[in-house]
Amino acid sequence: MQKTVKNMKENYICSQKAIRKLRSACKFRTPLYLYGVTGIGKTSLVLNNLRMKHCSYYSAAQVDAEEIMIKEQTSIYTVIIDDLHCVSSVEQREAYCKKIGKLLERENIWLILIARCPFPRWLLEFRTKYIFIEIPEEDFLLSREEQTLYLEQFDLHISEEIQQEVWGLARGNPMPLLFLVMEKGDLERGKKRQWDFLETHVYDQWNIELQEFFMDVSIVETFTVKLAAMLTGRSDVEKLIAEAEVTGNFFEISGIEGIWKCRWAMRQSMQQRLHRRRTTEQIQRLYYTAGLYYELENQIPQALSMYEKYNDMESISRLLISNARKNPSSGHYYELRRYYLQLPDDIVENSPVLMAGISLLQSMFMNVEESERWFHALERYVQKHTGGLRKEARSRILYLKIALPHTGTIHMIDILKNADLLLRSRQTFLPEFSVTSNLPSMMNGGKDFCEWSKKDKELAMSIGKIVEFVLGKYGKGLVNLALAESYLEKGEDSFEIFSYAEKILLSLRKRAKKEAPNLLANLDTFVCRVHLYQGRDVSKWMEQSPNENQEFCTMERFQYLTKVRIYIQMRKYEAAYCLLQQILYYAKMMERTYIYMEATLLLAITQYCMKQEEWKDNLQKCISQAEGYHFVRLFTREGPVVLPMIENEKFIWKNKDYKRQVLLECNQMKKAYPLYLKCVQENQVVLSKNAVKILKLQAEGMSANAIAEHLKIAEATVKYHNRETYRKLGVKNKTAAIVEARKRRLI
Repeated sequence: MQKTVKNMKENYICSQKAIRKLRSACKFRTPLYLYGVTGIGKTSLVLNNLRMKHCSYYSAAQVDAEEIMIKEQTSIYTVIIDDLHCVSSVEQREAYCKKIGKLLERENIWLILIARCPFPRWLLEFRTKYIFIEIPEEDFLLSREEQTLYLEQFDLHISEEIQQEVWGLARGNPMPLLFLVMEKGDLERGKKRQWDFLETHVYDQWNIELQEFFMDVSIVETFTVKLAAMLTGRSDVEKLIAEAEVTGNFFEISGIEGIWKCRWAMRQSMQQRLHRRRTTEQIQRLYYTAGLYYELENQIPQALSMYEKYNDMESISRLLISNARKNPSSGHYYELRRYYLQLPDDIVENSPVLMAGISLLQSMFMNVEESERWFHALERYVQKHTGGLRKEARSRILYLKIALPHTGTIHMIDILKNADLLLRSRQTFLPEFSVTSNLPSMMNGGKDFCEWSKKDKELAMSIGKIVEFVLGKYGKGLVNLALAESYLEKGEDSFEIFSYAEKILLSLRKRAKKEAPNLLANLDTFVCRVHLYQGRDVSKWMEQSPNENQEFCTMERFQYLTKVRIYIQMRKYEAAYCLLQQILYYAKMMERTYIYMEATLLLAITQYCMKQEEWKDNLQKCISQAEGYHFVRLFTREGPVVLPMIENEKFIWKNKDYKRQVLLECNQMKKAYPLYLKCVQENQVVLSKNAVKILKLQAEGMSANAIAEHLKIAEATVKYHNRETYRKLGVKNKTAAIVEARKRRLI
């Protein structure tokens, strides 16, 4: 936490970090460079912490370099040159370079330079020749506690909720706080005053080209050079961005290379300026252009947002129809649900694609009645139309019969046989299809095929060719892969794969990032599952995981089931229990047999951890149901946790061989992955780099003396690291330490 510093002027507050750097530069008379957005406190820091009798202050916005005249001094004298971002012409920069160079050469002069941007290119020769201390923008930001103190010293006492909102707005920047004080705590008026200040005291000082550029790009949160060129109609965008960087620190890289972001306050005030200075037609044209750019880049949600602001229903309908032609795994159904559900019925009823898309969307949201309503509307459409429209509608009906989440697989064999006849006679076609819906399973992907696993070989022989023909390119190799998965679930192959899985998944992720970005969320989730077995930290995944408390999205079920496991690991049993109730409701309503069994097992584990007796009933329910399918791996995957639950209580097993295999594999999993779902805080061991090096060399058979010579450290240091390593791993000797470290994947 930064300490608060009060200095010469009453009510002046600045962060300790900035003060400390200023004092360090002052002590050794090191040239100083301060920069940050307007109002951050650069000039105030200097003027409130120096003895102004021994200083000269100049603003480059008001004086030329030749006007800076400093007499010879017998003692240390400070020269402050502010507003260097205003030096724009080549002639001015050359003149200031000469002046700054002469001042730096004088022994009794301490030079302080102030600007809004990082060290400008035209001054770089001095940065390499002289050692400058820099105080960047982030050093001026107040802490959360300093924000409160700043407001309270003006007798402004606001609620914690408003304090947090102010923090989200200002992020420690003193200027928004000043305007909030001026408006006596009225946040909206404070924001408005800040925007007005920027418009009149900052933007009006820029050249017209730069002002227009900022206004045009302010309609989007982030932009690329290509998007900025389309919005502004200019070919010199990169030059303007470079000029903007020098003029003021208002743009920043958004986190991805090549994508720029306007600072929040700047963008808000620029939008206000845009609406004051442009006509409605001009502004709408900007939104249309942005929508067109996003559409060409296949960024459909962003395109729709722009078209909506332009009030372009034709483009919105066109994009929604185009998206509805895709299957849910490659389309944007969930993200665009608001647009689909706002469409008037008369527009939907004129498009077979939209009717099918909304029927599918409603099924995904478990609104079965609405899904069926649009399905039947599509059937009526077939009766009323002929030619291409009829064929399109029939293809959508065929697709929905196969893919609708709530219809299950009871009549799937008959549906596929009928589809085979229709496709061979060319009476219809099957749109883009996904068997897995981006999930790492076919048996438990787009549909639940648990029942098929009971007769997997027989079905593969009887309808395997039909399935592959009906699904076309989406069904290549499908039957063999489905058989392999069915065998895996029944325990008919090896399960010790997690040490290899991560490399394969990360390799697949690189390809998916370019070719199938919709896969990324579930690929990252799969990697997270692997990390759980290895006992590794999964907090980063949790930060970007879907929030089940906002809205339960059925397409994110694999992520929810992973989140339950992490809740158990974190001992957040109530959170795990609540999420499982949502999953169980979905599984029951949508006939997801495998997910129902998996969620029931996880519920039993959660209740066991919560010491609720109901865990026994739920585990028995799961055993009885899974035994009917001979699903061994359902239990094996949770082996380290489930094993003591099964061993310490009596349960009914109809098949002794099945029970024996479950117990055997659970025991193997417990030995192979002892850290699975163990509390991270209790079981995570962190060793220093030297400790790991020493442990690796010990594993190779080297003695303490040889290790000391090899690493060029004292033998006593090696022994110290050994003692610490043994203590952290909970072992007593070298051999045990090596074994335990390998189990924990530390070496």
